[in-house]
Amino acid sequence: MIRAVAVLLAAFTLLLGGVYPAVVTGIAQLVFPAQANGSVVSAGDRAAGSALVGQPFASTRYFWGRPSATTPVPFDGRASAGSNLGPSSPALAAAVRARIEVLRAADPGNDAPIPVDLVTASGSGLDPHLSPAAALYQVPRVARARGMPPERVRALVEAHVERPFLGLFGAPRVNVLALNLALDGLDR
Repeated sequence: MIRAVAVLLAAFTLLLGGVYPAVVTGIAQLVFPAQANGSVVSAGDRAAGSALVGQPFASTRYFWGRPSATTPVPFDGRASAGSNLGPSSPALAAAVRARIEVLRAADPGNDAPIPVDLVTASGSGLDPHLSPAAALYQVPRVARARGMPPERVRALVEAHVERPFLGLFGAPRVNVLALNLALDGLDR
C-alpha cells in the first residue's frame, strides 16, 4: 500500500509539476509569445514597462494613470490588491479629495468634471489603462507643459483609444504607457 502511494505521488509530481507546466509554457510561447513573456513594451533598445501593469507618472508633461492601491510602492505587483475601502469609508473620501486637489493644482484652469478613474484605484491597483474621458481631461495640462497645441495632443489620445474586443467585450480604454511613449515620440 505504501509503495503504491509513493509511486502515485512520484508520478503525479512528475506529471503535474514538470510535464504539464512545460507543455503549457511551450504552447504559450508558440501561440502568445508577447503575452507569455510579460507583454513588454520597448522604447528604442530598452524595456519601458509592461502593457499590462500601470506605472507612476508624476511629471505634468505626461498623462497620469489611475491611482495605485499598492503600498508603499505604487504599481507593485507583489502587493496587488484593492484598498477594500467601501463607498461610505471616510478614508476613501479623504483619498479622493486629496487626489482631486492634486489634479486641480496641476491644472488650475481646468474646471471640467474629473473622471472617476483619475481619483479611484482599480481592483488590482495595477491598472495600466484609463478611460478615454480621463485621458482627454488631461490634454490641456499635458499640452501646456509640452508647449504643444491641445488639438495635436487630443488627436494623439484619440489615436490611442483601444476599442472593446470584437466591439462587444469591455469598454474603450487608453494604455497610459503607450500614450506617453507616443507623446515622447512627438518631441523628436
